[in-house]
Amino acid sequence: MERETFFADIILPLALPKVLTYRLPREMNNLLQIGVRVIVTIGKSKRYSGVVCAIHNNVPTGYEARYIEEILDESPIVTNEQLQLWEWMASYYCATMGDVMNAALPGGLKLSSETKFVLSRIVEAAEIISEKENAIIEAMIHRGALTIDEVAEVVQLKNPRSIIKSLIDKKIIAAEDEIKEKFKPRTVDFLTLGPEANSDEKIKTWFDLFEKKNAHKKSDVLLSFLQLSAYDEGKHKQVDRLHLQKVAKANNTSVQYFIEKKILELRTVEVGRLSSMDIPALSAKPLSDSQERALQEVKDQFEQKEVILLHGVTSSGKTEVYIHLIEETLRKGQQVLFLLPEIALTTQIIQRLRAHFGKHVGIYHSGYSDNERTEVWKKVMSHIPGEYDLIVGARSSIFLPFRRLGLIIVDEEHENSYKQYDPAPRYNARDTAIVLASLFKAKALLGSATPAIETTWNAHNDRYGLVKMTERFGGVSLPAIELADIRRDLKNKSMQGSFTSVMIEAMREALEKKEQIILFQNRRGYTPLWECADCQWVPMCSRCDVSLTYHKYQHSLRCHYCGYHMSPPKTCSSCGSNDLRMLGFGTEKIEEDIQEIFPDAAVQRMDLETTRNKNSHQTIIENFETRRIDILVGTQMVTKGLDFDNVSLVGIMNADKMMNFPDYRSIERSYQLITQVSGRAGRRDKKGKVIIQTYKPDHWLFDIIQRNEYDLLYEKEIEERRQFIYPPFVRLTRINIRHKEESVAQKAAQEAVKRIIALGEELVLGPEKNLIPRINDYYIYQVLLKQPKNKQLNLRKAQIYALLKELTSEKSFLSTRISIDVDPL
Repeated sequence: MERETFFADIILPLALPKVLTYRLPREMNNLLQIGVRVIVTIGKSKRYSGVVCAIHNNVPTGYEARYIEEILDESPIVTNEQLQLWEWMASYYCATMGDVMNAALPGGLKLSSETKFVLSRIVEAAEIISEKENAIIEAMIHRGALTIDEVAEVVQLKNPRSIIKSLIDKKIIAAEDEIKEKFKPRTVDFLTLGPEANSDEKIKTWFDLFEKKNAHKKSDVLLSFLQLSAYDEGKHKQVDRLHLQKVAKANNTSVQYFIEKKILELRTVEVGRLSSMDIPALSAKPLSDSQERALQEVKDQFEQKEVILLHGVTSSGKTEVYIHLIEETLRKGQQVLFLLPEIALTTQIIQRLRAHFGKHVGIYHSGYSDNERTEVWKKVMSHIPGEYDLIVGARSSIFLPFRRLGLIIVDEEHENSYKQYDPAPRYNARDTAIVLASLFKAKALLGSATPAIETTWNAHNDRYGLVKMTERFGGVSLPAIELADIRRDLKNKSMQGSFTSVMIEAMREALEKKEQIILFQNRRGYTPLWECADCQWVPMCSRCDVSLTYHKYQHSLRCHYCGYHMSPPKTCSSCGSNDLRMLGFGTEKIEEDIQEIFPDAAVQRMDLETTRNKNSHQTIIENFETRRIDILVGTQMVTKGLDFDNVSLVGIMNADKMMNFPDYRSIERSYQLITQVSGRAGRRDKKGKVIIQTYKPDHWLFDIIQRNEYDLLYEKEIEERRQFIYPPFVRLTRINIRHKEESVAQKAAQEAVKRIIALGEELVLGPEKNLIPRINDYYIYQVLLKQPKNKQLNLRKAQIYALLKELTSEKSFLSTRISIDVDPL
């Protein structure tokens, strides 16, 4: 009787419109599982690893299914819930399953195709080959296929490509692609006594031999091992090989002698890269009356609602409420995901959570290496009770393979950092987390002092629950907010650098009291503009339609969009004048001005330039916490949830830039940023002060901020959005059309709009030039769709996605690039 033929649908790491179907060799019928990785071939010889998402016996139509070549995993590395989430993300965010898989899997679980070279024929005796070519051939005879790095080692050359090309041209060797596992477990070599030294007598014999041969170094190695292993009549502990070499001042070869002579035995043990936290778990702290009320309200509302907004003013103690909810969830044997918008936030939160939950806590964010992220993935997948039940991470942690998820907390839910911009899928981790929670029938808690307008609208319209915390913990007062009129100081000529007289006086008072200061400026670099005083010429990026920003530390003008940089000009490129002046200020310029005004103050910047290294966020925060820094100058990083006891003053250097940005969210974002950074002042027993420098002190937004009237802001914003048809009353989809020729980009955008309107879309804005018309030599046109929120939305998006794919397959637009951003921020 003929056995049944099975097929598998495979997600590949490519932007393919659908998954591909492959045939199972019959010996795999009982081995293949959904969620494992397999090796398959596409085209003539390209081999990829993919994830199995379905197994069935439906013969594919339109092509003959190839065979799966190899199964890479004994058990699934991706769960059914993850596959459901991937499918939802691909559909909702107009992406492919391959896009989502690439975003989801850590690098260590993606297999890379690495070119190797193999002998393709025997070299004839009469052939003339060079000495280095012969060395490569000999190595391949003995070792088989070699990578470029291995060939370089054989011939002792940094770049052996010319020799490899010569051998390929002679058809002596050929290239082949080998799929290579990126993840390598971290291992440690341990040593124990071997069979030739497992008694006092044998050990004495070796010491006598070394003494006779005057081999004092060998005696030192053996003696060091006995001391480190606490040897006592045959009983001993294993010793780390590297530690032994360090103590005995021995090299690798010296220790290898003992292994070869079976004096010592080598045992390689796999160990984790992740720091072990065997901290005894503490009980949660007692709550204040306000916190207790909020906690009870959250629990009560979770009886009816799946999602709750916890709207608490800055310093209201939301984190302690989170901790109590986490504690209750863990007691049920469930997992918790705690989402944070920035890596910079994790340091303080992790310390607090680890103090409560010990080794339950696992960390996952882009600051970790691929191997570290892979280890976290595997620990979560193993679902060992008591380990990694609580994951704290940035947006990518929504992709982890949870099995018993009971609660998701999205802290600072309004933050733009939850949005992925490039590459696809351009997802919002907050919204995706709510979908993830629904797959597990888990609860989602969204926390913020300044919630997104859409989130508050959902709460007011009974889609989410709503719990408010209106009091600061411990009775701490909200900071006093004072406006500093830049126009007045300019008129009175009392500005010092970028500082008004009001700001300088407040800083002086704080420093005299040994208190700390945070200054916020949402622009990095030294100065945003160099300008010719005679003709107003400004140095521009050669690849983007944007001016270059001066970075004093590097003494270069840089583009923040494409990375282009140049040395500062000495004369004007337009009129030849050497009267060039700097306009505006970034975090570098503020730092320099402070050093001139307050030379004794310790100043530190916290921006992209100073936080590139893995532990740089943590170092800066720890130095500020321990008061080694008096003044912290930063971009948005300093606005987000950091808690410092000694900060009495927060300064906002220029509020107007945020408020004047051409975007329907600019007022909302300005309120959020100013309120959040203001919340860093006046913690614990100190009433803080906030100074806002502005050209428009009479703007209505400042009155709302000073009175802390979020509800009034919400009413004004929601009415304006209702009137002009913006979210939450519609869904926005932004389409960017790019091409290196402006005329082609414009024509493609016009054609796209024409076809979208033909589908029945009514609210189509554009095409318009992008705010920055050219980035990295690509001209950009933008189309904005306002789509009604109904059951047809996903179908309509799928039609538009297919339409745009078809457009870029046409001859006129083959090199046009189109990206779709659903729910853009």
